[in-house]
Amino acid sequence: MSTVVITGGSRGIGAAAVELFAQKGHRVFFLYEKNHEAAKAVAEKTGATAIWCDVADSDAVWAAFQQIPDVDVLILNAGICHYGLMQDLQEHEWDRLFAVNVKGMYLCVNAAMPKFLKKQSGCIITVSSMWGQVGASCEAAYSATKGAVIALSKALAQELGPSGIRVNCIAPGVIQTDMCASVSEETMASLAEESCVGRNGTPADIAQAMEYLAEAEFVTGQVLSVNGGLVL
Repeated sequence: MSTVVITGGSRGIGAAAVELFAQKGHRVFFLYEKNHEAAKAVAEKTGATAIWCDVADSDAVWAAFQQIPDVDVLILNAGICHYGLMQDLQEHEWDRLFAVNVKGMYLCVNAAMPKFLKKQSGCIITVSSMWGQVGASCEAAYSATKGAVIALSKALAQELGPSGIRVNCIAPGVIQTDMCASVSEETMASLAEESCVGRNGTPADIAQAMEYLAEAEFVTGQVLSVNGGLVL
């Protein structure tokens, strides 16, 4: 049984991952920031341990990982988005996007690193986006953070491989989560039609990809596109 730590685990993709790994018999800890009731519900449903943490806050991350006795699989799923024209994006919004989506990964990886290095093994799974691969109009800052996640993942795979630590990245497509709440039904339907499989993704689709990467011992440094063929 492995110990799995998941950031952003109270809703959407994170909650689906918590549920899947718990069902498989793993010991699961998940970090969350905003929705206490949702986190409580996920913890009660799965038996996982919920820990409050703003991943952009170094003190909060350190305190959170002090409560986690071991880490075998670290899934870096916490992220926020912003939709709008670049010229309308405020500096503090830009900074917060990078603080959560990129700095948060840096902080969590460093907090888990002593545990990984002690046993010379581990698995890190980051979550980017198809927009980190190809960019998206009106999501320039979000695309930039997700592109940074891909570059970070590839670099870490090379750096940490000799220590027995694998690093892979998942680039989801259009997934039916809270991030799509502001997107019209017509747009969502159009995006589904554009995909090769004729539908948008679900959180469970991404969780299944996470499970694969957690178990694929000869896979590292890869970006797994889970987008139904919307971006090829």
